[in-house]
Order: sequence, then C-alpha cells, then structure tokens
Amino acid sequence: MNGIRIAPFLLASMACAQTTFHFTEKPGPHAVGLKVVEQYDTSRTYRPATNELGKPLNGERSRPLQTLIWYPAQSTSEKAMTVGDYAQLAATETSFGKPDLSPDWKEWIDGIKPTLKDAMWSRRDAPLAAGRFPVVIYAPSFSSMSWENADLCEYLASHGYVVIASPDMGTTTRDMSGDVAGVRTQARDISFLIGYAQTLPDTDMSEVAVAGFSWGGLSNLFAAAQDSRIDALVALDGSMRYFPGLIKDSGDVHPDDMTLPLLFFTQGEISLENIERNHSGPSQTGPNALNAWTHGDLITVHDLALTHTEHSSMFQRNEDIWKGYAEAQKGDYSREDGIIGYAWISRYTVNFLDAYLKHDATALAFLKKTPAENGAPPHLLKVDFRAAKGIPASLDSFRAELGRLGFDHASEIYASMKEEKPDFKLDESAMNDWAYHLMQSGHLSEATALIKLNIQNYPDSSSSYTTLGEIYARSGDKQLARENYNKALKKDPNNSEATEKLKELDAPVPVAK
Repeated sequence: MNGIRIAPFLLASMACAQTTFHFTEKPGPHAVGLKVVEQYDTSRTYRPATNELGKPLNGERSRPLQTLIWYPAQSTSEKAMTVGDYAQLAATETSFGKPDLSPDWKEWIDGIKPTLKDAMWSRRDAPLAAGRFPVVIYAPSFSSMSWENADLCEYLASHGYVVIASPDMGTTTRDMSGDVAGVRTQARDISFLIGYAQTLPDTDMSEVAVAGFSWGGLSNLFAAAQDSRIDALVALDGSMRYFPGLIKDSGDVHPDDMTLPLLFFTQGEISLENIERNHSGPSQTGPNALNAWTHGDLITVHDLALTHTEHSSMFQRNEDIWKGYAEAQKGDYSREDGIIGYAWISRYTVNFLDAYLKHDATALAFLKKTPAENGAPPHLLKVDFRAAKGIPASLDSFRAELGRLGFDHASEIYASMKEEKPDFKLDESAMNDWAYHLMQSGHLSEATALIKLNIQNYPDSSSSYTTLGEIYARSGDKQLARENYNKALKKDPNNSEATEKLKELDAPVPVAK
C-alpha cells in the first residue's frame, strides 16, 4: 500500500472540504453484476522460494491476481455493493481467503470512512444479461487497487461492457516499481486478463479496449504495443504523458507506430515552472507520446477543473488525500466542480467506446462536437479531436495496407512509408521468405509483386531473382524463369539453387512408353 503515492504536483485540495464524492451520472439500460475471482498467473513467480527466515516457503508462489469483473446483469433484489464492500477486498488482494490488511491499507480506508456505507450499483454474482458484450480491461494507477474507479467501471457495465480489473502490483511485491520492468509487469497483467476474458460466456472478444488511470495509462500503451487483441485505449491523465523516458527506454514501444484510437484525459493546467521543477528526471524526458500519436485517432479531453487524483472516484472519496494540497488547486475550481468533471469523464469514455468498439455513428459525432454542444458547463472542458493521418512505416502496416489495397499497390505503399520515414526499409530475407510462402500457397501474382519490390530495394539480391524465377516456372513461363535464374547466377555465380533450377528447366521431358 506504500505504493499508492502520487507526485505532489499532480495532487490538489479543494476548498469545499464538506463536499463528499457522489457519482452524478445515471446508469445505462443494464443492471450491473460483479464477480470477484481469485486466480493465479502460473506462468510467473510472485513469491520467493524462501521466507524471511531463509526457510522454504510453503504454498502457492505464482502471481496472484484478484480479478474483478463488472458485467451487464439481470435485475435482482440482492443488496447492492457499498463502498465498504469494495474496501474489504483490499484484505485479500494477495492472500486469497486469508484476510491480511496492512497498516497502510487500514489508514487509507479510514480516509473514506464517511462514504463506506454509500450504495454502489453492482450486485455480487447477479445473473448474466443475455448476449455478448465488448471487453474493457481497467488498469489501475501506481500500486493501486482494482476498484479505484469502481463508479466508472459500473457505469460502463450498465452501458453494455464487460469490465475486468486486477490490482497494480510490482513483479514480486505488492508495491509497483517505477521503472520499465514495473510497466511491463502491469502490461503482462493486462494481457493475462484479456486471455481470461476469452473464457467468459458473455464477452465479445472481437472488440477489446484498455482503460488506465495514471500509471495504468502508461502500462496500457506498453500492452497495446505487444498485444494485437487490443483495439482502443483510454488514458485518465495517463503516465504516458509524464514519463516519455520510460517509453524511450523500452526500445519496443513506439507511439508513432500506433494505429489505435486513443482517448486521453488531462488534468488542469500545469505551469512551465512546475514542469521544469517536477519533470527533469531521465524517466520524464523524451518525445511526447501524444504529439507522436498521428496514425490513430486522438481525442484529448482537457479536464480544466480536475487534479490528477480526481480522475479516480475512490480517491475523490478519500478525505486524507485532500489535506495539505491546497497550493496545487486548479484555479478557483471547487471540489464540486471535480465531481461534475468526473461525470463528464465517464460520459466521454462511454461515447468513445461506443464509437470505436460498437461503431456507433452518434457516439462518434459526440466526440467531434464542442463540449458546449454536448451540454457541458462552461469552462469545464476543452476537447481536441485529431483524426489519424497516414500509415506508420512498419512491416505490420505494410501487410495491412496490402490486404486493404491489393498487392499490385506494393510499390506505392512502400514509397509512402519511405516518404514518412526515409530510413525505413523492408528486410530482404523476410520479404523473400514471405514471397516464397505465398508462392507455395499458390498466390503467384501476390508473390511476384513482393519479390519485384524486394529486387527494387536490393538489386544485387541473387536469392530474390532465384525466387522470381521459380514463381515464373510455376506459372508456366519458362522463358522468364530462365531469364531470372540467369540473373541470379550473374549476381552470384555460386548460387547452386539457381543452377539446379536451370537444369530442371532444361531437362528433357520423359516420353511415356
């Protein structure tokens, strides 16, 4: 629980201390159910082989993932969850079935005492609603609990989404580590939960989004860079904005290659002086992820009234968090403004998901309107919609464009990628293998287009001429086959494969007796 710490410059207090959080949005058409599943990722070790005394550690050592699933449910008369019911889950996050609440967690829960009896929307183990629903994985903030945004998760479930979350934990400890290894750990949790979602009877796995608050809004980027099952991202003042150095250090996470739509919420204004004072470390220095996000739609919602912490409903409920941060208050906005702002976060999130997962034209139009046109109070929000432009220069994008436009456009697709990224080049060996596999599968015209592009890029490639010769031989054009085998030998006289292919081509056809 020590890990639930957020940089002071991102925190704020509100003037109206008597105001407690209450979610003001109305539920969608579905009742909401909640299941709590205690499971392990057995592919990863969490606990050490020995205990503090150096003795062998008994019991399960795999990574524990207390998993919360909010889902569209049938109406039931069962008692609704309370804030206190959610808080009780903290005691068994890693000690399944054996409550063990740390002093830090006890202190944190004391901070939400005024709201512990407040009713929420979900009901434990309610019967599933009929049908299958898109999936949203929720990634919590640094070392935080899975239910830090329970109001948003319930809201999304009421609008027809299955929302799944687990706590944010370090690789081998409850506390997260603020480095690339820590981000990758949460990213693996996200992918594990996507795999788990496939086992559920009410999920539509063709549409998957990952939403994350703070640190979770960096881990979801790392997950999307490796997991092609993810179709959209939501970041609630995500750390991808504040820790570009970690993105740079990853070596394999490139926002400029992302083609996914991204909904990004930012906190209220941060001064240049604050940036210089608090963003000078190596992990916070690097190319801006949002500026690089040009190949996927980017919707940026500037929450002018909200501090960083106000992007979590449970943090808004915690009275201790409001103490001592008055100097970071956003202008003269009140705590009530933060409550209203959170409702608009929820509204924009559901419209984003409806637009990109349910392909709802009305929801997409909502995202493109001004806040005033959508009925938001004045001076609360500023929204920018930047449509995707161009395609990233990558092998995956090249393949996708060939599938969309056809292989006869291979040269022009490649040329457009080179224009965007002059040092981009398709690997000679990979292209040759790809063309060969297409030929083996009978896709001769597609294979021809690829290998001709490879020869264009690597004119001295003897192996590419050999492959082109074999393609022509398979299509019955012996003359062109012979010409290309000879070109292969001219490039490399020791090309034994081309020599053998020429012999086969010129061998007399046996006469049937």
